[in-house]
Amino acid sequence: MNVLFAIATGIMFGMGVFQLLRRDLIKAAMGFYILFTAINLLFLAVGAYDGVIPAYAGLPAQGRQTSDPLVQALILTAIVISFGSYALLLGLIAVSSRRFKTVDSDEVDHLKG
Repeated sequence: MNVLFAIATGIMFGMGVFQLLRRDLIKAAMGFYILFTAINLLFLAVGAYDGVIPAYAGLPAQGRQTSDPLVQALILTAIVISFGSYALLLGLIAVSSRRFKTVDSDEVDHLKG
C-alpha cells in the first residue's frame, strides 16, 4: 500500500507542477488544487500505521494503535487551508480576468516592468 501511495502522490505532484507552469491562469489554479490534494495524500501516506507497536527496552507491546491522530488533525487543517487558498486564488483570477479581459498571463500588459 505504501508503494501505491508513493506512486499516486508522485504522479499528482508531477501533474500539479505541470499545470502550474501553464500560461492559462485557470489551468494554473487547477495545478494548485492538484498540488494541495497531493500534499493531503502525502500526509495520509505518512500517517498510515500498520497497528503493531514494537516492544521497547524489553517492555511488552502495549496494544494496537490504528493510526496517529496528529496526522488526521494535520490533514483536516490542510484541507481547510487549501480550500481557503484556492477560493482566494479563484477570486484573484476572476478580478484579473474582468480587469484585463483575459486569463492568459502573457497578455496582461500592466504587469510588465
